[in-house]
Amino acid sequence: MGRPRIDLHTHSTVSDGTDTPAGVVTAADAAGLDVVALTDHDTVGGWDEAAAALPTGVALVRGAEFSCVAAGEPGDPRGDIPVHLLGYLFDPAHPAIVAEQARLQGEREQRLRRMTERMAAAGFPVDIDAVFALLPNGASAGRPHLARALVAAGVVSSVDEAFATLLYTGSPYYVEKVDTPAARAVEMVRAAGGVTVFAHPLARRRGRVVGERVFVELAEAGLAGLEVDHPDHAPADRALLRGIAADLDLVTTGSSDYHGTNKTTPIGAETTDPAQFDALVARAAGLDVLAP
Repeated sequence: MGRPRIDLHTHSTVSDGTDTPAGVVTAADAAGLDVVALTDHDTVGGWDEAAAALPTGVALVRGAEFSCVAAGEPGDPRGDIPVHLLGYLFDPAHPAIVAEQARLQGEREQRLRRMTERMAAAGFPVDIDAVFALLPNGASAGRPHLARALVAAGVVSSVDEAFATLLYTGSPYYVEKVDTPAARAVEMVRAAGGVTVFAHPLARRRGRVVGERVFVELAEAGLAGLEVDHPDHAPADRALLRGIAADLDLVTTGSSDYHGTNKTTPIGAETTDPAQFDALVARAAGLDVLAP
């Protein structure tokens, strides 16, 4: 039997991916994965469908990617930095989880509405009803849905082009949302029996990244790991993160951050060491890993 292949970061149509939750676990099976985590943005809406469709031989880790903020460097006038935390194996009915995910989804919907209104006022052929029509029931609204509406309207040729030219942070159409302080998210997931991993922490191509003191503070709050092997991480940053994880007794993970056709990275492109996965699961006290 070969070494297990484990991908701990994927997205479905319940947030900003293009595969349904069932499609994600089917894609995982086709790619030869043994374990896959479904981690849609700020929602657990795809868990039941993914579990019901789980192929024989593929285990499912139920999770979510939480939209957060962390402190920037002292004296930096730009303020806090947007970051993402992957929460795994937490109780989705925990009151703090329910309340915060509801708040974040409200923030996402309001932001998408305001961005669409700004673009329509500028003459772009988009309207909010068409954008929201792209969301399945219970889906978490996001900029990729507006990007897909722009593609459908012929404004741009791809989702990537929409982000590069119109939807990037700081564009005239961009609207901020109020995200969760990272330490609070760590504590919230931990209280719900789950574990947290800092998603793509040094993805410099996406914008500013946090300094090492943030990792120290989050580790003290109960952070379990760092996502090290990620398509947006340079080799030098992977090495740096492994050193930080060793110093702070954090698990290291690897993941594709799969989004279907919204991104070019295939599922299973990056994977987690099985021993690190076992160490991560051992730190959880909530849900079990699901096997068919």
